[in-house]
Amino acid sequence: MIAESLDEMFSRITEHWRPKVVAELNGQEVKLVKFQGEFPWHHHDREDEMFLVWRGGMRVEFRDHTVELRAGEFCVVPRGMEHRTCADEEAAVLVFEPAGTRNTGDIVDEQFTAPNGAKLQRA
Repeated sequence: MIAESLDEMFSRITEHWRPKVVAELNGQEVKLVKFQGEFPWHHHDREDEMFLVWRGGMRVEFRDHTVELRAGEFCVVPRGMEHRTCADEEAAVLVFEPAGTRNTGDIVDEQFTAPNGAKLQRA
């Protein structure tokens, strides 16, 4: 068992929209990612995903409504629900989803699709 500081781990992330796996449990991955700007519209056919804001603020946009999140707040996006994430200023976010989930779901985007399973290097 290893104890880690989320603030320290987030300080090692230098790019936006590139999730880094920091823990795995029961077929799930916990990923850290920094958001800034707008992510493409997409959905996940088989996976629910949860966004928990650690620092800053973000929104999860759906076609018919928007959920605003601040530090300490979370949102679960049900599988099959089209959405996109946005942050006007940089936000540090934890993402919880099944291992192997592509961050762009049903689309492949040259700028935004990140490699699956990329782990945050230990300090």
